[in-house]
Amino acid sequence: MLDPDFGPYLKSHIRTVPNWPLPGVQFRDITPLLQDPKVFRVLIDSFVHRYMDAANRPDVVAGLDARGFIIGSVIAYELNLGFVPIRKKGKLPFTTVQETYELEYGSATVELHTDAVKPGQKVLLIDDLIATGGTMLAGKALLEKLGATVLEGAAIVDLPELGGSQKLKETGLKLFTLLDFAGH
Repeated sequence: MLDPDFGPYLKSHIRTVPNWPLPGVQFRDITPLLQDPKVFRVLIDSFVHRYMDAANRPDVVAGLDARGFIIGSVIAYELNLGFVPIRKKGKLPFTTVQETYELEYGSATVELHTDAVKPGQKVLLIDDLIATGGTMLAGKALLEKLGATVLEGAAIVDLPELGGSQKLKETGLKLFTLLDFAGH
């Protein structure tokens, strides 16, 4: 579990970029979390310690394109697990399954190689943040199409006012986030 002192510490290293990529969007930029080695270690360790526990331990980590790759691959490495990239359409060279979803500012399609996971594998699905929940729902659907079970959806940031975390919970997906930007 995240040390209560680390929430504000991590939050202080997230940059808010107003009106990007469209007017009215408050973009939560996690790149400052990655730039300082101490902050990056606290971030990764916060996830790793949770998923080292046998009750929460996945068989594989899946990361959503693109910032989910950054943290997901490091978490997989630290847990001595494989990593599965869920990519934007057209980026994977092998046979894929795909899912289209809505964003808060448009729509997108993600893909997964058909041999990325095995039926019955428990998967940790990770991204940088949860906004409308569309990306994580699409990733979950792809993994389940291949017979995997999504153990938990995880993210650094929850933006609860956009309704994504509630929508994900309503589908039965267990969620873990380190912090939220409610009311900001």
